[in-house]
Order: sequence, then structure tokens, then C-alpha cells
Amino acid sequence: MRTSRFVDHPSPSSPSSPSRLSVALACAEGEWPHQDWPDPEDPYVGRALHVTPPYRELREEGAVDVVVLRCEEPASAFPVLLGAMGAGSVPVIVVSPRRDTETVIELFRGGAGYLVEGDYCTCMLASAVMAATVGHTYLSPVACAALREGVQQASGGGAGAGIAAVAGDAIERLRSLLSPRERQIMELLSTGLGAQEIGLRLRLSEKTVRNNLSNIYAKLDARGSTDAVLRWLGATPGIRV
Repeated sequence: MRTSRFVDHPSPSSPSSPSRLSVALACAEGEWPHQDWPDPEDPYVGRALHVTPPYRELREEGAVDVVVLRCEEPASAFPVLLGAMGAGSVPVIVVSPRRDTETVIELFRGGAGYLVEGDYCTCMLASAVMAATVGHTYLSPVACAALREGVQQASGGGAGAGIAAVAGDAIERLRSLLSPRERQIMELLSTGLGAQEIGLRLRLSEKTVRNNLSNIYAKLDARGSTDAVLRWLGATPGIRV
């Protein structure tokens, strides 16, 4: 039987630098697929805790900052992980080969980031971990496409062109609340990019992007990035967090 283990990396930062993150690599089955991640020189992740079911270690308050769950079937593995974590509010990122719309939407509704196997690199994984610590839900490109497809299907609802047109008007009215810059930021946020990556794309500082996101959440009456993205994409009551 495999046991959990911490892999500690000596920090390359100075003593005055912020502490690096602790990440739990939870494998529902098999081994963690990226033996080279986190890198010992990673400036953000300081240690990785490898855990397997039943994930008892995750009940310890403050044990880790983020959990990355690698599994074949998120529909069954994700609830088990949440149950093991108890009342903890540590953000979760799921890595799985499943790419169907239903799976992506359910995970997104549950507040988890989602990376489809073969659709991300370790740099993207690092970005997802950092985004999770500040409340952003990171999706890989394939997962983003699945989410958009699901929202579009729900918005149409099979109820005819008239209802779809009304829904489209409602979306446009909602988007009109945002400035041109805020609309740019939301478009990038809805593709799974985090504040740092959005800043690089738009040549803005990360702080400026975060300030804009705070204003966006207030204007959209959104509880955070997950809620904001669903509203931006035109999610109906059938798909909500």
C-alpha cells in the first residue's frame, strides 16, 4: 500500500519573500503523471503532498493550500475527495481524461478548476494552482469549449428562437454594464486565463487586472470568477453555482 509523502523543496527565495504554497497531489487511482512537477526551483510551490484515498491527511486544517485531484471519473472521485476534506475550503483542481460537457459543467458548478489530460502543460498547471489561491476557476482550452457549448445549449433550451433571442438580449444588456476594457478582461477570463495571463495579453499589471475584476464582480452581482463567467456566457438557472 502506498503511503502519503511530502516532497519538500528548499526555497530559492530570500527570507523576506512570502512563503511558497503547499499542494496536495491526490490520485484516485494510479500515480501522479508529472514526476517533474513541481520543480524544485518553482518560485510558488514549495512542497507537494502525495495522497491516495481515503485522503485522511487533508482533514488537518492548514495542511495544504490547493488540492490537485487526478482521476478517471470525476463524477465519483470528486465527491469522495470533498467528503474526505470535510468542512475545509481548500480549492480543488481536477485533472482527468473526461471532456464531455456534463462533466465539465458539474465540476465548474462545484467550484473546481478542470484540466483535460493532453490539453495542458505543467506551466498551465502551475497557473491553475496560483489562480485557485485567489478564487479563480481555471479551465484548460477543451474544458472551456465544453463549458461554452453547455451554456449555449442551456440558453437555447430547445424552446424556440423567440426565447433564445430574449436570452441573447439579456446577455447583451448584462455585458453593456461593463466598460470596453472590462469586457476584454471577461472574454479572456471565460477562456480559463488567470489575472497574470490576462495582464500579459492586455499589457496590464496583475494588480490592475484584479482591480478590474473586483469592479466586474460588483457590476455583474457575481460572487466570484465562476459566477461571473457563467453570467458572461449567458448561463440560465439550469446551470449555476
